[in-house]
Amino acid sequence: IIMARVRIRRSWPDINWLLKAEGNRFMGYPAGIERMDEKKDKPGVIAPPPLIYLTALIAALPLYLVFSVHLLPGRLGPVLGIFLMSIGVFLAIWAFRVMRAAKTNVNPYQPATALVTDGPFRYSRNPLYMALTLLYCGITFLVNTPWPLLILPAVLFILRRGVIDREERYLEKKFGEAYLQYRASVRRWI
Repeated sequence: IIMARVRIRRSWPDINWLLKAEGNRFMGYPAGIERMDEKKDKPGVIAPPPLIYLTALIAALPLYLVFSVHLLPGRLGPVLGIFLMSIGVFLAIWAFRVMRAAKTNVNPYQPATALVTDGPFRYSRNPLYMALTLLYCGITFLVNTPWPLLILPAVLFILRRGVIDREERYLEKKFGEAYLQYRASVRRWI
């Protein structure tokens, strides 16, 4: 019985030749775009972007507890914080809906199925990361402490090297000339 199972598994045909012969249309890929190996069909980001921002906020917490310094006087900080958070939430919802309408994955650990260039992606290649940065700054001003702002350059450096650069290489490999044209016409942030 074991021998029979082994023989059956080995005799199954590999259908990758069929996908390539048909321009990958069976998997929803337009002609001319090669199907990537499913294990490699991911950007390979180092961590989920929200986790990077949350880790930085948590890292700033001890400084806030030990050195209770206010960023802005009175109620100005919390008002500015709520304003920035509102813009961040709006931008995140808008970008999320546009990606869902294009039927592509928002999660960077899943493959991209479409190159999104509509909605907020017309103005920024990374509107979701802009939204996270606005939320991060909004929380900083809401709490009214400077410490998370001092950590923000490190957050943006980690985001750039560990997430954005990897996603851009992945999108260039996956979508080719279409992505290169998009990248040339739309700025990374704003």
